[in-house]
Amino acid sequence: MINKIVSTVAEAIGNVKDGATVLIGGFGTSGIPEELIAGLMEQGARDLTVVNNNAGNGDRGLAALLKTGRVRKIICSYPRQVDSHVFDQLYRSGQIELELVPQGNLAERLRAAGAGIGAFYVRTGFGTPLAFQSDGRPKETREINGQGHVLEYPIHGDVALIKAERGDRWGNLTYRKAARNFGPVMAMAARCTVASVHEIAELGELDPEHIITPGIHVHRLVQVSRTQTTAGGFRHVS
Repeated sequence: MINKIVSTVAEAIGNVKDGATVLIGGFGTSGIPEELIAGLMEQGARDLTVVNNNAGNGDRGLAALLKTGRVRKIICSYPRQVDSHVFDQLYRSGQIELELVPQGNLAERLRAAGAGIGAFYVRTGFGTPLAFQSDGRPKETREINGQGHVLEYPIHGDVALIKAERGDRWGNLTYRKAARNFGPVMAMAARCTVASVHEIAELGELDPEHIITPGIHVHRLVQVSRTQTTAGGFRHVS
């Protein structure tokens, strides 16, 4: 019998290895899997590369993880906002690396990883500093239909941590509105996908037309309450 539901966040996180690439869903504060981030902090993996749209807000969630000093590099499209002080301090002091990726490129690089695409050309970033690698070497470019394009590669994750609304024991997931954001593409791009849900549905209860992430992409599922302590010690209702 297939049953991907586990009873604790610690069991859901499992053994994340040092040096792993961790894909973390969320857009700003929407859809951040704070309970799973807290579990990753407790698990203790170090030297991580984290992929997220942002670089943390305030002192909770992803920012709390960055504050532990266990993240070596972050790949994101929007690292700076009014409350990104944790990232700012780490970056300015040289304690964290940043790979800046335009948001559409970020989503497509994740999607390409899940779809088995080896690389793709895109116009975004051509003729800008984003057309260079972090070591200063230029990325491969090509003219297509008279327009300059940059060659981009997929982003594969060792682990994906995503937040969904409902799930069943096969791992099928539905999302709540904007909390959906990067979850579906990250689930497909990782070797191991861990999802938190607020509600567990019986098999057949989820309308197949409403399932966004099929269970084949999900490895472990844990139910979390709508009000509980999250990474950074806050309590929230979502």
